Amino acid sequence: MRRRNSYSGAATLLLAVALVLSACAGGGNNGSGGNNNGASGGEAEASSAAPSAGQASAETPVQGGELTYALATSPDTLDPGRSGLAVASRVYRTIFDNLVVKDENNEIKPWLATEWTVSDDGLSYTFKLRQDVKFQDDTPFNAEAVKFTFDRILDPSTAAGNSAAALSPYTSSEIIDDYTIKLNLASPSRAFLVNLTQSTLAIVSPTAAKKYGDQFGKNPVGTGPFRFVKWEENAEIAVERNPDYHWGPETVSNQGPAYLDKITFKIVPEEATRIGSVQSKQVLAAETVPPQNIVALKSDPNFQLLQADTGGLPYTLFINQNKEPWNELKARQALQYGVDVGTIVKTLYLGTYQQAWSALTPGIFGYDASLENSVQPDAAKAGQLLDELGWTVGADGIREKDGKKLTLHYVDGSPNREKRNDIAVIVQQQLKKIGIQVDVEITKDVLTKVFKNDDYDIYGNSQVNVDPNALYQFYHTAAPGALGNLAHVSDPQLDQWLEQGAVEKDEAKRAEIYKNVQQFIKDNVVILPIYVFPYTVAASNSVKGLAFDSVGYPQFGGVYIQK
Repeated sequence: MRRRNSYSGAATLLLAVALVLSACAGGGNNGSGGNNNGASGGEAEASSAAPSAGQASAETPVQGGELTYALATSPDTLDPGRSGLAVASRVYRTIFDNLVVKDENNEIKPWLATEWTVSDDGLSYTFKLRQDVKFQDDTPFNAEAVKFTFDRILDPSTAAGNSAAALSPYTSSEIIDDYTIKLNLASPSRAFLVNLTQSTLAIVSPTAAKKYGDQFGKNPVGTGPFRFVKWEENAEIAVERNPDYHWGPETVSNQGPAYLDKITFKIVPEEATRIGSVQSKQVLAAETVPPQNIVALKSDPNFQLLQADTGGLPYTLFINQNKEPWNELKARQALQYGVDVGTIVKTLYLGTYQQAWSALTPGIFGYDASLENSVQPDAAKAGQLLDELGWTVGADGIREKDGKKLTLHYVDGSPNREKRNDIAVIVQQQLKKIGIQVDVEITKDVLTKVFKNDDYDIYGNSQVNVDPNALYQFYHTAAPGALGNLAHVSDPQLDQWLEQGAVEKDEAKRAEIYKNVQQFIKDNVVILPIYVFPYTVAASNSVKGLAFDSVGYPQFGGVYIQK
């Protein structure tokens, strides 16, 4: 056994600061360990700093008060094991803790676990646990709680999504004593330890999970700095200070009880209403600032804008290779040349989002910067490729072949997160110019339409994640009946790289493997990368101490209201 209490090579995530840029609220439930959300980056210049999680305010924190915080969408559930949306993580992060945490230098630090060892063969991790922690229902935190949490994720009745992908290749636990647990893996994994920092693998109260069953997501109980109070559907979620909390990790400014008495998360999907509620002081803070509101808020001395870049998989259009003619490379290349991504990003986000060029976001370990600017729109080339496939332009301008029109079924979810529905409309306009009819379908039931029925030609998604192993879920040949490989790509070489990347110990070799993966995805037009995205919060100047963790989620334990 060798001692391990830090981790520093897998997933470089930048926690950048800017006073501009909007945020993302999540996609469908198809994770690879993270929550479906977005990426990083921005072009505008920052004029003040959003603190990282470990930074403390120079002022003396004020005890008490309530923070009202407007969310762009409603969480799907507050059960970490079942959650599929990043917006849910932003809420239940207040309620739950993890075994370990990743700091701003990408090192893994203790949290509920105090130390750990990894076996020489990489097939087991043994964790020593804190002995002074209890859940908000007074259930003691111990090895049994850890085993219950992870075994519950493996239980098919849990219907776990992102958490199951993050926990892989975990197979079982052995309780050594009350505060020592051994986690067993099916195969070595370079991503396993860092994945344990993800919110989907937070430790839940066994007592509460058994008591509430399928309703645990509406009655969550963890060990975190806040405890759940209520959830009014499509209206608000309230949490209150956990007075017993004193085990925060070293990465936060306040390891003890939260300063706030209460946080009320208001669910306000409409952009103008959400930002207007901050300006009118109906709420003290709001997420996902639209590009058109940034300039006004920047110039208003009564407000602040805080931004944290997140990392993982950018917002991406997946091309379904189960559908004809998109199973042909030339047809997909025509889409690649026919869609002017740069114009889409500039038009909709006014220079506040960065165009994506890869299957990974900048800052993630192994990101291939050489792909940037490697593809440019070319309508003539797109038309030539479709001509070669026998698709000829008809009288109405839409191409035909064997009596069939060239149509593309573009599915997107509702509500219109980060103007994603607007992307569909622009793509529809752009592809019409090269003779492709795009039928846009906006649905509230993405799970059924996309993941169960496979009824789409293009579907867009993104994911917050901490390691390039996230690519495995999206691009490795899917097991029969498995969800996740949205493009339905299947290639032995790609599978081999993804399998090697999951276990490779040599950092340089591992980075090269993931560059090969990204190059393959680009050359074979598996996807159309669209944008990388920042999480932005508009807040009253009275809100102090709001910080972000290493993946860009807000942390509220150090927040206080300056009177």
